[in-house]
Amino acid sequence: MASFRKQKTGWRAEVARQGVRDSRTFPSKSEAVAWATKREAEILAAGGRSGRWPNVTVAEVVERYMRDVTVRKKSRKAETLRLNAFLRDNAELCAKVFNEVGAADVAAWRDKRRNEVSDSTVVREAGTLRNLWSVATREWELAPEPSPWSRVKLPDESLARTRLPAWSEIKRLLRAFGYRPGNAPKTIQEQVGWCWLVCLHTALRASEARGLRVQDLDMANRVLTLEKHKTDNYEGVRHVPFTKSAARVIAVLVRAAKAAGRDELFTVSPASLDALFRKNRDRLLISGMRYHDSRAAALTRLARKHDVLTLARISGHRDLKQLMSAYYRESAQSVAARI
Repeated sequence: MASFRKQKTGWRAEVARQGVRDSRTFPSKSEAVAWATKREAEILAAGGRSGRWPNVTVAEVVERYMRDVTVRKKSRKAETLRLNAFLRDNAELCAKVFNEVGAADVAAWRDKRRNEVSDSTVVREAGTLRNLWSVATREWELAPEPSPWSRVKLPDESLARTRLPAWSEIKRLLRAFGYRPGNAPKTIQEQVGWCWLVCLHTALRASEARGLRVQDLDMANRVLTLEKHKTDNYEGVRHVPFTKSAARVIAVLVRAAKAAGRDELFTVSPASLDALFRKNRDRLLISGMRYHDSRAAALTRLARKHDVLTLARISGHRDLKQLMSAYYRESAQSVAARI
């Protein structure tokens, strides 16, 4: 039975027959009624779901999405891993015909994942899958709208982190990495310490700091240029100002890179950077701290001297709300001591 709703843009007709759901908006109610009548007749004539929609499985749609959509994203590596894990761990759901997946199937996936990972991870994975369903239904016309994801409530994201590295923890970690002020890193272990120190001074992400090159640095003006980063601006690059203390650290790395005849400041791989940081942190029994907390530590410290727009220019944030809620972590006690 078709239903009709008055909206600002006109009349929305919604059809639900033999498992097929479809909807469309028209300028007038008469046009909506005419379309709904015709659409119901098509569904009945076709025998329901299998009449209009292609008989492809969820797995086939996921593979097509990775091949046609994911490969064009900056986050393609992480998204590919996420979707391959979805294919591996949800065999029954992936074997279903795509247009037959309903809200109950999505809710079952949500509940299963909530028992395995944090709510924030569920929300992040659901974001990828919701976009996949949106592309498949709206652009590829593989299933009727609306998507089953629109009828399922996702969990709330976890509260923002408040953990900041204490100066005592920073000193202990740098000592464990073999850091010596003014002495350029010679081993991979030492490079990890220096890379983390750069992040603590500049608020760069691990991947941004690890990928720094001599040609990216304007030491005279204390500005570095990032061609590959998480948030693009209209130029496609991001210019990051850095402090005098950061310049002193970076200058040691620049001299060492030039002496070695290379453009890269660091040669440590992403996997080694992550593994060695975790290994030394755990060996020192420092709990609850992550590498990325260095970004929050840098921005929290800089917030004591600079306004929020300056911080946003340094960090690359376009959403000031995220900058405030996720990366400014100064405690109420610390603020009270200053005021």
